[in-house]
Parts: sequence; structure tokens; C-alpha cells
Amino acid sequence: MLESFFATHDYLVSHVEIPIRRGLMDEIEWKDRLIAVKGGRGVGKTDFLLGYAKQLYEQDPAHAHDTLYVNFNNFYFTEHTLYEFAGEFVRQGGKTLILDQLFKYPNWSKELKDCYFHYTSLRIVFTASPLMRLNDGNPDIGHLVKVYNLRGYSFREYLCIQTHAALPTCSLDEILKNHVDIARSVCAKVKPLWYFPDYLKQGYYPYREVSRDFSETLLKTMNMMLEVDILLIKQIDVSYLTKIRQLLYLLMMQVPCGLNISEMAEKIDTSRATIMNYIKCLKDARLLNLLYQDGKEFPMKPSKIYLQNPNLCYAQPTREVDPQAVAETFFYSALHGSHKINVAENATFLVNRNMKMDIYATKPTRDVFRYSAVADMEMGKDKLIPLWLFGFLY
Repeated sequence: MLESFFATHDYLVSHVEIPIRRGLMDEIEWKDRLIAVKGGRGVGKTDFLLGYAKQLYEQDPAHAHDTLYVNFNNFYFTEHTLYEFAGEFVRQGGKTLILDQLFKYPNWSKELKDCYFHYTSLRIVFTASPLMRLNDGNPDIGHLVKVYNLRGYSFREYLCIQTHAALPTCSLDEILKNHVDIARSVCAKVKPLWYFPDYLKQGYYPYREVSRDFSETLLKTMNMMLEVDILLIKQIDVSYLTKIRQLLYLLMMQVPCGLNISEMAEKIDTSRATIMNYIKCLKDARLLNLLYQDGKEFPMKPSKIYLQNPNLCYAQPTREVDPQAVAETFFYSALHGSHKINVAENATFLVNRNMKMDIYATKPTRDVFRYSAVADMEMGKDKLIPLWLFGFLY
């Protein structure tokens, strides 16, 4: 029964290309028995886990027989259960199942729980859409699963791939205190401003190198987020897809922007509550970021809406791209995964509740008295920090 699955596994593992070791690979506690790698569509979750399988094989070829990648697009699972499949895998000596597209399988969380308790020698690692209910939101596996987030390429990762240079990560505190020395060290190896504009346009998603037309591939990815991740996982009727697409388009033409719920509701002919639900779905799908005042969160109205990463700023060709909007989007995207970002009075952002930060597309002509990130600077001075350097946080 498993032969065809192993043949597919062997082919995929032998052909996967891993241009850079993602930092998350060393953050995951791989000994845990139920692991979810969550991330937005297009950030490389499948290749990440195939890379893990390849690493296991290279460390010990015996893992070729006890590790198996399975994609639930396979029609086999329309007539056979995950629990049944896992049992046969364990009986044949299997130890690690890597499951992809699991959200397409009904009762996935209940069967994961059954596998966890009945096959105690088995470890399961699965990819997860950010819209899937995990942890506290899942009564079956919420207390069992360890969830890790995979983001798109950071600017540092992109730069390493493009230049083959070895460039270490930096903490936010290191950047604030030692940005001149860090920038000088990086610039001795590469010229970051040569690559930064291209990263902002098409460097966040890993498929840049294999796509003939990045913009077309990104458009397809965004539509899959709407049509599969949102409609299927959230079980929204397909008849509402047009309204969700229209809302996203209206926001893309304005962001960064405040949110006039009544105006949006009128334009797409729906209720205020539905607008907020759609925005939450777009945020969970990793298409939007919502900026709140400190202490406030959904379901309250956000103070400002951003696109989730700078590449999305270029996804709507009928809108002229604002360099200031791109700079702010990059900063928010780079920091929000591991730092708290809020709206700030008389500043662009409030970082970690205690530091105001201004973002500039071009170097300000006046003196600055607080930390400021500048997009067109290669080397900083005092409180002026090159914006690209915040792409070294992971």
C-alpha cells in the first residue's frame, strides 16, 4: 500500500532545492510528537518540510525507510483514513509522517489526536494554513500540538541567496545600539541597497527564482488564499467570494489607511459586521496586517491597515506605488512576527510599547531626535538607521 507514497517521497526529496537554511529549522524542537508548521500560502512550507526530510536522510540514510511525506491532495484519502494509513506506516517501521494539505481532509484534528494516543512511537509534522484552528482554538489537539510560524524570506535570507554571502541575524536591540558597526560589516561583503528595491518588489516569496512571471504567480497565490484558504477552511459560501475580492481590492488601492467600515459596507453592499469578519479572514490568510492602539485588538476596529508584506504593494498594477507606504509595510512586516507593533502618537509606530519609531522613504532634511528607519540609506548615523537592516531580524 505504501510503495507509491514512498516513490513520490523519494522523488520529491531528491529534487527539492534548498537555497538557504531557514532559521526556523533550528528553532523547532523536533523531538515533539505533534508539530505544526504554519505559514501563509507561498512562503515555502512544503519545501521546508521536504528539506527536513532530506536532512534526516543525509544524516542517516536509514531514515529513507522511516520518514514519509504525504500530500492530502491524493485521492487515496477519499476512501481511506489518516488513522488507518498511519497504523500501516507504523507497522512497517515508520517513525515520522510529514503531512501536507491536511486541511483538505475531514476530521483531521480528531484523527491526529487518535494517532497521537494510539501510535506512541509515531511523530507527525504537518503544514498548517494560518486559518486552521490550532492551540487554544482546537479542542482535539490544542493541548498537544506545538505550532511554529514560517514567514517569507527576510531581506537577510534574500541577500544570502543572491550573493552567497554568510550574513548573521541581529536582534532589535543590537540594531538599535550598534547599527553603524553592523551595517559597516555587511557592506564590506555586499551592497545591500543594490538588492533592497528588488526584495521589496519580489523577494519575500521563495518562488521568485523559479517563476517566469513573478507578478502572475503572486496573483495566483493571492487568489488561492481567497478561494481555498478563506472559503474552504472558513466554510464561506463561494457566492461571497466576489465581495471578499472587492473588499481586498478597495483596501489595496488605499493602504496604509484607516478603516471606514460604513463606507466599505456600502460599497460592497454588506453589513458592518461582515466587513470586520472579512478583514479578519484577510488578516489570518496573511494578506493584511492590522495596526491597533496599545491594548486594543480584534474585534475592535483597527487604527490602520497595511498589506502583510511589501511584495503585495506591487500586486495591483493600476495603483501607483507609494515608496513611503512600501517602507512602512516592510518595517511592520519585518518586526511584527516577534515584536509588538502599535500605532503611535506623533510617530509612525510604537515598538514593544515603549519606543516610538519613524519610518522615512528618503533621508529627512531636519534633525531627528528618536530612532528613525530610512529606506534610501546604506549607512546610518546616530538615531538614523538604514531600513534594510531591520530585514536582518531573522
